[in-house]
Formats: sequence, C-alpha cells, structure tokens
Amino acid sequence: MKAARFHGRGDIRIDDVPEPRTLPGTVLVEVEWCGICGTDLHEYLEGPIFVPPAGAPHPLTGETLPVTLGHEFAGVVREVGDGVDDLHPGERVAVEPYIVCGHCDPCEQGRYNVCQSLGFVGLCGRGGGFSRFVVAERRWIHPLGGLGTDVGALVEPLAVAWHAVRLSGARPGQTAAVFGTGPIGLAVIAALRAAGVEHVIAVEPAAARKNKAAAVGADEVIDPSGVNATEAVLESTKGRGADVSFECAGVDAVLRSAVLSTRAGGTCVNVAIWGHEARVAMNDLVFREVAVIGSLAYAGDHPATIEMIANGRIDPYPFITGRIDLYDIVKKGFRELIDNKEENVKILVRP
Repeated sequence: MKAARFHGRGDIRIDDVPEPRTLPGTVLVEVEWCGICGTDLHEYLEGPIFVPPAGAPHPLTGETLPVTLGHEFAGVVREVGDGVDDLHPGERVAVEPYIVCGHCDPCEQGRYNVCQSLGFVGLCGRGGGFSRFVVAERRWIHPLGGLGTDVGALVEPLAVAWHAVRLSGARPGQTAAVFGTGPIGLAVIAALRAAGVEHVIAVEPAAARKNKAAAVGADEVIDPSGVNATEAVLESTKGRGADVSFECAGVDAVLRSAVLSTRAGGTCVNVAIWGHEARVAMNDLVFREVAVIGSLAYAGDHPATIEMIANGRIDPYPFITGRIDLYDIVKKGFRELIDNKEENVKILVRP
C-alpha cells in the first residue's frame, strides 16, 4: 500500500509499504480521512522532533525514521483480531493514536497522555493515518455512530481542546480568554462554547483567523496589534479578568498577557508546545494567586468529544478548509498550510 513517510527535514515521500496485519486484541482500520496537524508541520520544517531519529529508536516501537505520518484519522473497521467481539467490519471509527507502556506511574494514574515512554501512531512508528490501513489496539478505537469519517478525523484535535477546557475547570456562566486562534485555539473556543461558558474572548492579530474565531463561537475578538490585550480583557470583564485563560501560541509575551488577563484565583492553561524555554514572571502568579497548568493531548476525552459533535454542541465543519489526495500531500497540504496558514485550519487527506 502507499504511505506518506517522513524521511527527514523537508523530505516526505510516497512509499510502498506492507499492509499491516491484525494481532489478538487489535483492529484493522481502513483510513478514509486524516488531518494534517501542526505537529506534522513542525516535523517537516524542523524535525525529527517526535519522530525517532536514526540511531535512537523509540523505546516502545523500536522504530526510527522513515515513519508513516498522520495521527488525526478515522476510517472503517475492516477486520478484528482474536478477542475483539464488540466491533464489526463496516463500523466507522476514530482512532486515539497512543503508544504507551501501561505500567509507569502516570499510566497507573490514568494519565497515560504523559506516559514516561509516550509515543504516537503516525509519529513514532506502528504506521500512520497517511496510509490506507492502520492496526491499533481495541482500547484506542472509538465508534463514531452516525458521524462521517471526515468529522471523525477532527475528533483528535477537538479532544485536545476538550481536555484543556476540562482541566481548566471552566463552568457555565464564566468568562474565558483564548490567546492565539490557530487550529487548537479555535478548537478551544468551540469546546468552551460546548461547556456552556458564557463569554469567550479571543485574542488574535491575523485578520483571517479573527474571522474564524468569531465563526466558531468567540463573542469578542481582540487584536493585540492595535490595543493592549490585557487592558482590553480587563475592560471587557469590568476589571476582574477572565475566569480561565488559554495560551495557544507558545510565545513569551502572549503567555504573560494571558496570565495578567486571568482573574485573581483563576487558572491559565498552557496548551501550546513550546520551541524554547518559556520566561515567566513568577510574581504575576504569586500576587494574584493565578494557577498555571499544562495540558497535553487527551486522556479519556474521545467519547465525550464524539458525543458533543453528535448532539450538535460542537460544529466541526468550519474547521475543514481543504480535502486532498495522498499524492498532493506536500504541495496542496503541507506547503499550503505553511505558506497560507492564516487562511487554513484543517486540511484532510484521503489516503
């Protein structure tokens, strides 16, 4: 079968690879749609990062580059391994793309998203969504019910957002501020609306992204290039600040604005993956007892995310800005997202 594999920085090729086989307790999924993630773009531009480089195999997969990319995918069950009796061929499913050890302290706590040997299908080995078939353990397979697999490919990034909102403790009637409205920031806005947060403020300088923020549920959009973002959030909240805030940019100045825009005793959630050591003015936290917490991916959040899409609390379609074939993945996928990132949210690939 054909697969888009990462061979090194700036080098993605369509290769012939063997079709995977089911083992006991696993499921063979025929991938119908897979989204291109910001993590994939970072690998292409700066990697290997999560992809294990030559000479340093991943501790759980034993694999190094080249690896098949793609971890935001959904498809149809084609075969089930021995011991799997609650799924049947033809069912539409989303795949939670984890590779975890299952026995470290975080795994035993149920925080498998921070497993000490954490890996991802589509980054660390065991295939990936930019290929026709993927085999995954039954525990990672989530039925989509009546949802289509294009929507199913969005469950993964929306689960990232729902996990962050859940950790924040955001409640109905509260105010939230989201700093940075790239794909994950937009997903956080949608998740906040689904959680019943009363007023959502987005902070974003790019015109196209400001429009998208409003489309997915932001009540107010602040352009930090024209005003002081913290002052604008405080004015909007009658001087209190947001009950919860979300840093989705990975920029020092943005993190400081998010912290200063958070209400005394409130919570600032860092969702971004940083490319450098962040600088934090600790007194900004201490003097108002603001809590800063990190949020990584998801843990047990896929079923709730699927339910929110199914009952209409989250509309996934505004996130889809392109659909392409596997052979167009570099020119119409990766390069399009890199060169026109403000106009795009999620490009789906049909492998």
